[in-house]
Amino acid sequence: MEIFKYMEQYDYEQLVFCQDKESGLKAIIAIHDTTLGPALGGTRMWMYESEDAAIEDALRLARGMTYKNAAAGLNLGGGKAVIIGDPRKDKNEAMFRAFGRFIQGLNGRYITAEDVGTTVADMDIIYEETDYVTGISPAFGSSGNPSPVTAYGVYRGMKAAAKEAFGSDSLEGKVIAVQGVGNVAYNLCRHLHEEGAKLIVTDINKEAVQRVVEEFGAQAVDPNDIYSVQCDIFAPCALGGIINDQTIPQLKAKVIAGAANNQLREPRHGDIIHEMGIVYAPDYVINAGGVINVADELYGYNRERAMKKVEQIYNNIEKVIEIAKRDGIPTYQAADRLAEERIAKMRQSRSQFLQNGQHILSRRRTR
Repeated sequence: MEIFKYMEQYDYEQLVFCQDKESGLKAIIAIHDTTLGPALGGTRMWMYESEDAAIEDALRLARGMTYKNAAAGLNLGGGKAVIIGDPRKDKNEAMFRAFGRFIQGLNGRYITAEDVGTTVADMDIIYEETDYVTGISPAFGSSGNPSPVTAYGVYRGMKAAAKEAFGSDSLEGKVIAVQGVGNVAYNLCRHLHEEGAKLIVTDINKEAVQRVVEEFGAQAVDPNDIYSVQCDIFAPCALGGIINDQTIPQLKAKVIAGAANNQLREPRHGDIIHEMGIVYAPDYVINAGGVINVADELYGYNRERAMKKVEQIYNNIEKVIEIAKRDGIPTYQAADRLAEERIAKMRQSRSQFLQNGQHILSRRRTR
């Protein structure tokens, strides 16, 4: 892999390799862009096939976080870390202590959080060595479980998309097909039920489905049938890549708005649903509630303030739809444009020299 060539192509700032023989730590931290502020992104622990695969994953995910944080209106840049190893058997305290010290050495340029293969307990160990970590235990003053907050953001974004498709943002009486009923989707179903929506749900976990059927009067269908049900809104809240050549012909919904990451199998699928007149709420804009929530920890966590910021996801989806119309492009491209325009504007307005400029960390209250 030609690392510098790849970094130059998407204008990455920094790639950091961290090694500690004693604990077995092999980690890579990628910092994509810090125009808006320090880079925030989770730490993923995974058994990568090769070092190149790990580097590529860190770089790709870091860039994704730049866009997610910028579109969410946060004063944060994008970064990501990966640890090479099996999260089930390679973890130890020394590994995360060593990793925390590497993060501390970056002096606030990178702030971490949990991700695939890492837990709150791992973040607590990192916190022993650095302040630049979010999503630690509530006992240390963190925000706790982000699922309800993410769900609330998806609910707000869904209303904005519904307004575009149906002329009103009311979801009362709307039929909403929810794919996957994990933590986030369960909370989403609660909001939808309270507003009077009719729910059709599916999940491979039958107990989770049963709970939603009993509590919210949802109708359950087989996992393969969720795409073709007669509904107004399709909410993918499980796997990525589910908007694809097989599923698009089955869709009857006018709106796609859900919590899952990477919903489009390929960019061209975003073009196809756009041509079909389906209103698509781009995944990383609508599911940003979790990152908005942990970002609030950097000010000293305040739930009310975090929720107020999450409500703005409604406006963010509106802005995306506006840009899509303005430039005649699909919403998935408009989301990128929203992020890029914000970064470009701020790059200009924050260019003058200051001896003691303010940023998200400078007002941080000690926990």
